[in-house]
Amino acid sequence: MSEWADWMEDTAISFPHLGIYLKNVPKSFTVFGFTIAMYGVLIGIGVLLAFTLISKVAKKSGQNPDDFYEMGIFVLLFGILGARLYYVIFAWEYYKDNLINILNIRQGGLAIYGGVIAGFLTAILYCKHKKWNIWQKTDTAFTGVLVGQIVGRFGNFTNREVFGDYTDSLFAMRLPISAVRNRDISETIAAHVTTNYIQVHPTFLYESFCNLVLLIMILIFFKKRRFNGEGTLWYLGGYGLIRFFVEGIRTDQLLIPGTMLPVSQFLGAFLFLAAVAAEIVLTIQIKNGKLPVTAEVKADPVSDKEQKEQSEDSAAD
Repeated sequence: MSEWADWMEDTAISFPHLGIYLKNVPKSFTVFGFTIAMYGVLIGIGVLLAFTLISKVAKKSGQNPDDFYEMGIFVLLFGILGARLYYVIFAWEYYKDNLINILNIRQGGLAIYGGVIAGFLTAILYCKHKKWNIWQKTDTAFTGVLVGQIVGRFGNFTNREVFGDYTDSLFAMRLPISAVRNRDISETIAAHVTTNYIQVHPTFLYESFCNLVLLIMILIFFKKRRFNGEGTLWYLGGYGLIRFFVEGIRTDQLLIPGTMLPVSQFLGAFLFLAAVAAEIVLTIQIKNGKLPVTAEVKADPVSDKEQKEQSEDSAAD
């Protein structure tokens, strides 16, 4: 253990109780003179994997995958803007004196909730414009969103950010003090510093694992949805519950102005309760015959028409 402390540099990360010692976890790398941030690379990989899964889920449910690629361009663009805006708004005490840093997202600073909210609103507007079934599309799209979140959280790992308070538990993670932001080191963490590293909860890992479990459960029960939008409720409620607990141990919490309440923890609780309430209300409507049961997601009428036209064109050729 002492040897580890002796050579530990900015690029090192360890999980001592698991016997994992990573000597070189770079924040960025250089290609032909251009510096590329690992944070951005991992987000890019997450996006590619997200669209891959969305395409597969769409095909299995009789939808046109091209619809999601078409809509995804706008959702991705406004999602990133929303993620940054959300973060800046609730971290304004820092950015008001560092306005130029608002444009610097290479070091992180994208709030997932902001991205989800902005992306969700963009999807709703786009579906209305195209006259698509909104909830059918979001049920499918949120499976991909989870994949993006699972992979994207590892960008926080390479950036040495979004970690929890001090812990000596099995999954305790050690980071060099010189590699983290001073404002993320809580008094509890500082009180346990004995050398050149801090030991914290790897909240990125907790959230990624929980998101993976949530994704698996949604995929298993995807065909058993009783109505379009039920998958969306599963995502919003499940992710809200995950964030409620994970946010409680993070040291970089974004607080509601004028309070000590973490905004993402509050939002997580709200989404969970709202999703549960909506599920109960819609279940009652189904039992009373006021809402038709959808055993499987039916193909969107627009997509069906497009596929039929494509088949006729192929036959004509």
